[in-house]
Amino acid sequence: MTTSRDRFAAVVRDEPVDLGLACALMAVEAYPGADPAVAVAALDALADRVPDAGPAPDRLRTVLGGFRGGPEDYDQLAASLLPDVLQRRRGLPILLSVVWLEVAKRVQIPAYGIGLPGHFVVGVGDPDGHHVVVDPFTGGRRYAVTAPHRPWEPVEVLQRVLANIRAWAGPAERWATRRWALELGLLLPRHPLDLRRELAELKIGLGDYLEGAAELDAYADIMDALDPQNAETVRRQARSARARLN
Repeated sequence: MTTSRDRFAAVVRDEPVDLGLACALMAVEAYPGADPAVAVAALDALADRVPDAGPAPDRLRTVLGGFRGGPEDYDQLAASLLPDVLQRRRGLPILLSVVWLEVAKRVQIPAYGIGLPGHFVVGVGDPDGHHVVVDPFTGGRRYAVTAPHRPWEPVEVLQRVLANIRAWAGPAERWATRRWALELGLLLPRHPLDLRRELAELKIGLGDYLEGAAELDAYADIMDALDPQNAETVRRQARSARARLN
C-alpha cells in the first residue's frame, strides 16, 4: 500500500517538483488520513478566479490579496501547513509564497520564490528581465529588493518549510512533530548531513534508544571519510544509548 510518505518521496524526486502537492502531502503528517487532493483542488479553485487581463501582479493580487500573515503566526504550526493556510488565509511568508507560486503556475504567469534572511517573497515575471517582487505576507504589496536574487528551487523551499516546522517543534512537548519534519527532510534528494544526527538524538530523547543508536552508527559510517574523530564521538553516543536499555 502506498502511503502519503511514499508519495512525498516520489513527488520530491520528480521533475519538475510539484511544490503544492508536496506541501499538501507534508500536512498529512500532522493530520493523518487527510486527503491532499483537497488542498490541490483549493489551489485550482483560486486559479480559476484569476482575471485574464491586466498586469500579472495585479491579476494575482485580485485573488490572493486577502492572504497575509502577522507576528502571531510564527508560533502556530498551522501557519506552516498548506491546508490550514488555504482555509485560514493566513500563514508564514514561505507558505503564503507557495500559494502565490502555485496559483501563478496554474494560470501560466511566470513567478519564482526568493529566499531572504528571515523572510520569503515572490518575483513575478522574468528573473533576468522585467519582474516585480511582491510580499505575500502583506497581501502582495510590492517589495523592494536592492540586489539581484536567484530563484529558489522547489526542494530548497521544502527544506526551509521543514526547517521552520523543526524550529517551532523545539520544545519537548512538540517533539513528535519535530520527528516527522526530520524524517521528511531526509526524504528530500538533497539535505544537510546533520539532519540524520539530529533525528538520531531526537529518537534517543524520545526513548527509542535502539533506533537512535542505529541512526548514530549510520551517521558515523558516513562521517568516517569526512571527520574520523567526530565519527568516533558519535559511536560513543550510540554505545551510551544502547547502555540505557540495561
